[in-house]
Amino acid sequence: MVANDIGAARGGDRPLAGRRIVVTRARAQAGGLAGQIEELGGAVIEFPTIEIQPPESFAALDAAIARISDYDWLIFTSVNGVEQFLARFERSGKSLTELQSKRVAAIGPPTAERLKGAGISSCLVPEQYQAEGVLDALKPEELRAKRVLIPRAAKAREILPETLRQWGAAVDVVEAYRTVIPTADVPRLRSLLQEGTVDMVTFTSSSTAANFVKLFSGEKLSDILHGTAIGCIGPITEATVRELGGKADLVSAEFTIPGLVRAMVDFFERGAGAVARPAGA
Repeated sequence: MVANDIGAARGGDRPLAGRRIVVTRARAQAGGLAGQIEELGGAVIEFPTIEIQPPESFAALDAAIARISDYDWLIFTSVNGVEQFLARFERSGKSLTELQSKRVAAIGPPTAERLKGAGISSCLVPEQYQAEGVLDALKPEELRAKRVLIPRAAKAREILPETLRQWGAAVDVVEAYRTVIPTADVPRLRSLLQEGTVDMVTFTSSSTAANFVKLFSGEKLSDILHGTAIGCIGPITEATVRELGGKADLVSAEFTIPGLVRAMVDFFERGAGAVARPAGA
């Protein structure tokens, strides 16, 4: 287990003991981060700011799958995109062997692992697990006059498809899933933050941070958190936090959940955050 490895490397297996950490990932995906925090002794407060839902219509994705033979490249930006693509692909009655001739790129090891589980083991995984990393790993001449399919969320950054088009590729971006803001117990978390009983709020994507602020009626992030530390994955999320009126106290250089957990342990071991205590304690 990653958490056990981190604990062993620190000379103890509970380096997050006494820490209360808010996890804002979608509930269905929060288990990995929450589990690692708990294994290292931390207490998790789940406050999902994203819920993954199917698109209102699968028509565009189904149409792309129907003409899958037309595409040279498939680029997956998340596990969610892979899951929905594979589900619709299977529903179409097509064989996964039809994908063997395609060039495939996946952002992040979990996305690549999900593809591997479906028998698609040969794929490009960039060193940086973000859209810019995919672009850095590709060459413009490789994409010129090629057809590219990107199954992804309805709302996402446009730098990847726009750059590929500038390189001369024909790019189809199709909605494979959408993210919505779930209901949340805002008064409870607000009370905990005001009491100073939370050590850190984590954001694993720009969407988790933006939706967090929306749940708090658009208040400035620093006003919501009352000095609570912010931990996030990567510079894109960090920039969003800054735009929302906050300042990230730690930014994981490795754009993965284990990378965030390692950065979190380092942050607290440096004494950067005092253990949160109930008011008056």
